Amino acid sequence: MLSRPQDVSNLTWLYKIFMVQYFTKDGLQKLKDELHYLKTDKNKEIVKLIAEAAAFGDLKENSAYHDARDKMSFLRMRIAELEGAINEAIVKEKDGSNKIQVGSEIKILFNGEEQNYHIVAPGEADILKNKISYQSPLGEKLLGRDAGKEFDFQAGSKMVKVKILEIK
Repeated sequence: MLSRPQDVSNLTWLYKIFMVQYFTKDGLQKLKDELHYLKTDKNKEIVKLIAEAAAFGDLKENSAYHDARDKMSFLRMRIAELEGAINEAIVKEKDGSNKIQVGSEIKILFNGEEQNYHIVAPGEADILKNKISYQSPLGEKLLGRDAGKEFDFQAGSKMVKVKILEIK
């Protein structure tokens, strides 16, 4: 059995392992830009809303005031979330190998159809822009593979063939 100090340090170590977030350089910059915007412009906007709503009088029954306070709470939560992600972020760029990794742009044959994707961190993923997370089911299967490799992938209820055509 571990002593109390070791238990705490082991938990801290495990926490750090699981809380590390990988980002591309661009993805991390987008988070920093959003954080800056929220702390400056958006915060001022909500403070102004709270002040205007408070000027209407009785705060107990003032729905505009309560709505503005809710917006401030959500803003603070998002700021804390972004700060946590930025503090735990590790910039992961391609290392020069020919294997699929975070930052790779790939062309695959997915069930007979050519598709292009960019492998990114979960916070950067946007399927409408063909950016898939390295933690997504497809992203996990692609990581570490070379061009020319084929594998079967469970897409919903059916199994499809995936062939890696090109890695940039």
